[in-house]
Amino acid sequence: MSGLSDPGVIREILARHGLRLSKSFGQNFLINPSVCPRMAAACGIESCEGVIEVGPGAGVLTWELARSGKKVVAVELDRRLLPVLQETLADCPNVELVQGDILKLDLAQLIAERFAGGPVCVCANLPYYITTPVIMTLLEGGLPLTGITVMVQKEAAQRLCAPPGVRECGAVSVSVYYRSRPQMLFQVARGSFLPPPQVDSAVVRFEMLARPPVEAADEALLFRLARGAFAQRRKTAANSISAALGLPKAVVEQAISAAGIAAGARAEQLRLEDFAALTRVLAERGKRDDRD
Repeated sequence: MSGLSDPGVIREILARHGLRLSKSFGQNFLINPSVCPRMAAACGIESCEGVIEVGPGAGVLTWELARSGKKVVAVELDRRLLPVLQETLADCPNVELVQGDILKLDLAQLIAERFAGGPVCVCANLPYYITTPVIMTLLEGGLPLTGITVMVQKEAAQRLCAPPGVRECGAVSVSVYYRSRPQMLFQVARGSFLPPPQVDSAVVRFEMLARPPVEAADEALLFRLARGAFAQRRKTAANSISAALGLPKAVVEQAISAAGIAAGARAEQLRLEDFAALTRVLAERGKRDDRD
């Protein structure tokens, strides 16, 4: 169904289904007709088996993705929107709607069943409140992804693209730069949405890497260390990691020293290489403990 960027069309459809947009689900529908075609063109759908969309809303981006002819699986949390999507996407036979929480779904199983194992790409206008959990779930899940193209709050986009070792980085930066090459594509003004949010947005693409740029002895431990280090970012990395992972502070301090990291370093000062080195030291210590 075309015309989904028209505010009048959106309001008429929602009214006919007796719906109002939900703040709790972070629902802001795109009404700028230039944004979704650009996102669909940038997501790389032509080089994979299909695309997963998170939070299709009224289906404006879904409709653009469906024009590629590839399979589109749109995951929507809000059950109330399913009748709306069935109407707006009635002429898109290559779209499948899945009702559920993207953070709770078995995405590996979904890709295996709907896309014959992939690879697939992800394209979404993400609700602001789940941006980081969704990105980390996708990057840390070992999924067969070629790329992730998402629209997020502008400030979140800047943080997502900040490499480990700079002030703006966070735990998600470790996942981003370990798994992908991030790029901010373009900005989207707040007036492009219905209703308009209080902030501007930006579209970011994460091009997945064939191999990580550093070697981590234990990927799960690498991600845990990153989350632990940034859990209390005003403290030193040693204090924060010790508290978050339940390790004696002396053990963490010894590991940090063995990894060649300054004793008083904070999480934002650690590069990806530092996290990888610390992971190797702690993983080796764990092996020794298991042998003893």
